[in-house]
Amino acid sequence: MRIEISGHQIDVTPALRDYVQNKLSKLERHADKLLDGHVILSVDKLEQKAEGTINLAGRTLHADSVAEDMYAAIDLLADKLDRQVLKYKEKLHDHHRGESAARNASFG
Repeated sequence: MRIEISGHQIDVTPALRDYVQNKLSKLERHADKLLDGHVILSVDKLEQKAEGTINLAGRTLHADSVAEDMYAAIDLLADKLDRQVLKYKEKLHDHHRGESAARNASFG
């Protein structure tokens, strides 16, 4: 997965870049069709903000997080995106495959 990382009012250091790459690479465990992503790191006075957009096949997921520390904001962002990927993957599966009266037309 290709991830673009940019910063507003902050210089994106190689350590921050590696940390974001490491955290978001864990999303590939749950979904194999991740195309690309874009992460924006920003600072507003005392709060650190991380926004992320992930493009899946046919779906775009977006999340943002705010914390006092940039690394904590990145952790929260990765957790939120991970939950969204799991929810999306869960919706793709047909959970109604079992035998039922409605499927067999034997109700009545």
